Amino acid sequence: MKDQSRGRVTKDGIRIYEAADFAGMHKAGRLAAEILDAMIAHVVPGVTTAALDRIITDMVEAAGAKSATIGYKGYRHASCISVNHVVCHGIPGDKTLKDGDILNIDVTVIVDGWFGDTSRMYVAGRPNRRAERLMQVTHDALMLGIEAVKPGNTFGDIGAAIQRYVESQRMSVVRDFCGHGLGQVFHAPPNVLHYGRPGTGAALEEGMFFTIEPMVNLGKPQTKVLADDWTAVTRDKSLSAQYEHSIGVTADGAEIFTLSPAGKFHPTWG
Repeated sequence: MKDQSRGRVTKDGIRIYEAADFAGMHKAGRLAAEILDAMIAHVVPGVTTAALDRIITDMVEAAGAKSATIGYKGYRHASCISVNHVVCHGIPGDKTLKDGDILNIDVTVIVDGWFGDTSRMYVAGRPNRRAERLMQVTHDALMLGIEAVKPGNTFGDIGAAIQRYVESQRMSVVRDFCGHGLGQVFHAPPNVLHYGRPGTGAALEEGMFFTIEPMVNLGKPQTKVLADDWTAVTRDKSLSAQYEHSIGVTADGAEIFTLSPAGKFHPTWG
């Protein structure tokens, strides 16, 4: 569904939504977050990522919603599941999770024409300390990025806040993938970079909707896409983590549309 009739568009091509549109985004975001809450009980050693995806598909259908990813550019699954050194866009399949594996599950649902997009990290069993610290840093980087959101700041302020913190922890921010605008479309301007310089890029305005979704590597930032044309991995095989929220810019900050209803978005499960 296109949203060309809603709100106005800035000179940078970014749509400004109306106050009434926040309710639709909250409804879609809540369903996506509820699905990810429910997945916590299913992420255990011995399960396959395909089995996890089937559970997600069933939950989307049971809610009367649609998956935004099934059929998107030929993709056939209701989730992306990225394990260990997979940075993003991992395809569910026959891979069996082992004790200590970390994974990102990313879902996007469509509810009444609005897109709810979120991802978070999970652990099969118990993570090692390095993996646990990576997840913590990535989570905190996302929240610092969100703290930088308010009218008058720029997208460069968001990226700079994330990059400054991650690099202070001797980790690296992936440059090859970014957040994006959304609303009644899946992907739209702007590209939300997770690195950058303060004061650069488009200015934030009330009514902008977009995702912030930093990917952080224990090693170097470089990635490569595998032959399936979807799966992105770290070139140096180091562990990678990602957290994602969909947000709307308000008069004095940001509203998070994809907050966990169960309070379990944080890597220590609240």
